[in-house]
Amino acid sequence: QVQLVESGGGSVQTGESLRLSCAASGRTFSGYRMGWFRQAPGKEREFVAAVTWSSGTPYYADSVKDRFTISRDKDKNTVFLQMNSLKADDTAVYYCAAQSTFRSAFDSWGPGIQVTVSS
Repeated sequence: QVQLVESGGGSVQTGESLRLSCAASGRTFSGYRMGWFRQAPGKEREFVAAVTWSSGTPYYADSVKDRFTISRDKDKNTVFLQMNSLKADDTAVYYCAAQSTFRSAFDSWGPGIQVTVSS
């Protein structure tokens, strides 16, 4: 497993943007994918986006498609989530996660970071 630490969260107004970063430390990440999940108060954790580490192929939840962009910097062992046109429904704790292999679940998790969007 790798250690993951998120940064870049905070409080913004509806329509504004935030960029989350997640740095993997401990060893060079060589797994299958890294991604982002979120959990709003009273709701289950949900998938937001993921990126295949080798190719950079992105995957998105329908709720964030066309607003969020996931990317990765392999040299810096870091994954990013650019969030534009934020809505109140995007308010949640955002978690970075890593998936070791194609057949595994996301098996390394960051501690989470708060994103609050107010109108």
